[in-house]
Amino acid sequence: MEQVVSFAPGRAAGVDVWARAALERLGALPSVRRVGVALVEGGGRRLFFTASDRDNAERVDWCQIDAYLDVPLNTAVRTSDLVAGDLTELAVSYPEFISRQTGATPSLAAVPLRAAGQVLGGVVLFYVRPQPFDAAQRRELEELGADLGARLRAAQRASRLPSRSLEEEPVPPGARVATHPVAPDPQEVSRARSFLRGQLTAWEVDDDTLDTAVLCLSELVTNAIVHTAGGCEVRAVLDEEVLTVTVRDGGADRVDPDAEAEPLAAHGRGLALVAALSRRWGSELDAAGTTAWFVLEPGLRRCSP
Repeated sequence: MEQVVSFAPGRAAGVDVWARAALERLGALPSVRRVGVALVEGGGRRLFFTASDRDNAERVDWCQIDAYLDVPLNTAVRTSDLVAGDLTELAVSYPEFISRQTGATPSLAAVPLRAAGQVLGGVVLFYVRPQPFDAAQRRELEELGADLGARLRAAQRASRLPSRSLEEEPVPPGARVATHPVAPDPQEVSRARSFLRGQLTAWEVDDDTLDTAVLCLSELVTNAIVHTAGGCEVRAVLDEEVLTVTVRDGGADRVDPDAEAEPLAAHGRGLALVAALSRRWGSELDAAGTTAWFVLEPGLRRCSP
C-alpha cells in the first residue's frame, strides 16, 4: 500500500505559505476556476482542506473533511492515482458529489501530492471548459503534484510542532483514547505491545484487528527506539469504528550525516509489513522528530484502497 504522510496545517507558518503559493499556482492554470487542497491529518477519518475561494490572505482557512467521503479528491489521496474526467464520466463513480456541482464546471481533476514515494494529500481542480485529459495533460498534472508534494515535504520538515505530547493532541468528540510512554530501551517494545493489547481488549476490538494492531505497533516502536535516544509515545484512538495508532519520537540527539533522508526508509521489511496490514499508514515530520501512524478498521482484515 502507498504510504501516506501527514501534517497538521496551521501549526507552522511554512505550511500556510506553501498552501497560498500552491493555490495561486494552480489557479493560474488554463481554464481552472477553483482549486481545493487537502492534507492528511495523521490517520483517522479526517483531512485538512482549504480552497481558492476562501479568504486566505492573513491566515489560511483550513477546515476538516471526512476522508471516507466518496469524492474524487479522497480517491486520489487514498490510492495515489490521478482522478480526472468530465462530470458525466465521473457521475458513474461519484453521483452524489457530481450532483452538487454547477454547470460552470464541465471537467475536474484530483491530483495526489507525492514526495519520497509517499502521499501527503491532494489537490482538486475545477475547470470552466471541457478538458481532454490526454496522456500529455495527465503527465503534466502528475508532475505538478510531485513538485508541489516535494515543496510541501520541505515545509513540513522545517517546522516544529507546538507540543510533542500526544496527550495534548485533540481527538474527535466521543472517540476513545489511551496513551502510553515508551522509554528508550528495547525491552519497552514488549510493554508497548501489552499496553495496546490490553486497551483494545477493553474496547472489545475483535481479535484479528487486535493482533494486527499489536504487530504493526511493534514495528513502529522498534523503529523509533533504534533511531532515537529519547524513547517515544504511543496513542490509540478508536473513532467511529476506525482505529488509529500513533507513535511519536523525540528525534535523535545528534544529526547523522549518513542517515537516510527519510527516517522511515530504514527497517524496510518491518515497515512493509505495516503497509501490507494496515488500511492506511504514514508519517508526520517536523524539525524535532517523526510521528508515524497506521489505521485499521475493527472487524475487517486489510482492505484494498
